[in-house]
Amino acid sequence: MCAVADPAGTAEPSLHQLRLFLTLGEELHFGRAAARLHMAQPTLSRQIQELERRLGVPLFSRDSRNVTLTDAGRALAEEARATVEAMGRLRVRADQWARTLSGHVVVGTVGAEAAMPYTHAVLEHLRALHPALTVEIRALGFAEHLARLLSGDIDVAFLRPPVPAGVELLELATEPRVACLPADDPLAERPELFLADLGERVFVDVPLEVPRVWWDFWAVDPRPDGRRVRYGPVVSDMEGLLHTVATGQGMCFLPAAARELFPRPGVRYVDVVDLSPSVSALGWPIEHRDRPAVRAVREAATAAMSAAR
Repeated sequence: MCAVADPAGTAEPSLHQLRLFLTLGEELHFGRAAARLHMAQPTLSRQIQELERRLGVPLFSRDSRNVTLTDAGRALAEEARATVEAMGRLRVRADQWARTLSGHVVVGTVGAEAAMPYTHAVLEHLRALHPALTVEIRALGFAEHLARLLSGDIDVAFLRPPVPAGVELLELATEPRVACLPADDPLAERPELFLADLGERVFVDVPLEVPRVWWDFWAVDPRPDGRRVRYGPVVSDMEGLLHTVATGQGMCFLPAAARELFPRPGVRYVDVVDLSPSVSALGWPIEHRDRPAVRAVREAATAAMSAAR
């Protein structure tokens, strides 16, 4: 493919074209890239040609068998990615201010937090204190909840600490943790366990983007005797976690409420005598604590906790 220079510079590349460029740069195959982008291959080809015309340099070379990035394409890919990411951040910030101006708050929940009594109490107080405020609830997976909170994509989140730096918390409740085991594990028949009993069991893992401080707590890694945990399959959400345990691929620790909220065939919950409890909390980015929507939820949570005492 050869680009025609546009010396007049009559048109800037569009964000859409940059995304197409990056996808094709990853796939290096027009058919696969088009399928991934849910568009026709000829349309993708025309868009790439137009992008090359606007930039004035060839981005790809191709023959009957191969598609490769040119030197210019490799050099510009990093700039294109930075531009796309910067526009994504701009969109998030714009959404934040749009929510502030319109009286809208986005509340994230993880696992079963949406079903917990304290969550309902906080949201009821929020509606009573701020009846004009609209509330959007978003269920989040393990792999995304802290990142989306820190990015500002959600305003506040009902979650389980620990959290990385940059997140401020209001503690709402405390409850024991239990072992979540495959039903056919011999330990699942015991009335209670100790952490030492579970030292050889494989523990489910989470994606790399999850802050390790969070999963180290949930895995109790290292164990009190200094032993490191052996990790198995990676899961991103509660359903994936429960499926992995039910099929005998690993175990995990969960809040005791999981017994009632997540009964599953193939899964057993067992008390662990020396396992520390879990804390439930409302979290928000420290830098956003005084935004009107965040402040409104914080005030509602404080009122709900005072009423519960």
